[in-house]
Amino acid sequence: MQEPVEQWLQELLKLDDDEAKMTEKQLKIVQAASEIFAQKGFAASSTSEIAQRAGVAEGTIFRHYKTKKDLLFSIVAPVMAKLVAPFVLRDFYKVLDSSFDSLDQMLRAIIENRIAFLEKNMQVFKIFIQEIPFHPDLQEQFQKQILSKVIEKFSINIQKFQKQGAVIDWAPTTVIRLTASALIGYVLSRSFSGNVSGNAWHDDTEREATIAFITKGLAPERQ
Repeated sequence: MQEPVEQWLQELLKLDDDEAKMTEKQLKIVQAASEIFAQKGFAASSTSEIAQRAGVAEGTIFRHYKTKKDLLFSIVAPVMAKLVAPFVLRDFYKVLDSSFDSLDQMLRAIIENRIAFLEKNMQVFKIFIQEIPFHPDLQEQFQKQILSKVIEKFSINIQKFQKQGAVIDWAPTTVIRLTASALIGYVLSRSFSGNVSGNAWHDDTEREATIAFITKGLAPERQ
């Protein structure tokens, strides 16, 4: 079975534009950097360690990438612009474009979708969550390529449930922010804390509690 980073690199190789084309050495460097950035974070990683894992001289890295940050962007930018937006979001759109009878039904579908995504792309995702808060350039890409599109799709569903009287009449962006906070908290806790040895994690209980927390918290006030 291919490792997640290798699957991502194979997807990257299928892209036709010149920006995405890489030499064999570049691919080795990017794969090594992906693994080390995910394990240690960007700041704690060194180009010498990346070079050693890639099996190339450290000078080779700087022939392809002027700085370590350029190397980071070579990993994150293509994923953000070429993979996350068109591929991952297209998969996510299947959920957001579906018609649901209730808010809790939609939440269950979103949870299943995002868990499947994380299980397939955890290593690259770790780089995102570690580095995006510290790099305004990445934040801008994230907002443009992903966040704005998700909010647009999500808002349509929220407005439908508001018209049905199932969701409080707050701004859709507020409802989305509160919903996303709870869902992301559950999914990340499940992915990182739930798999820790000795940690008493009851997934069904946690999932139902998260859904109940959201639906009850967003229910319209009864007079």
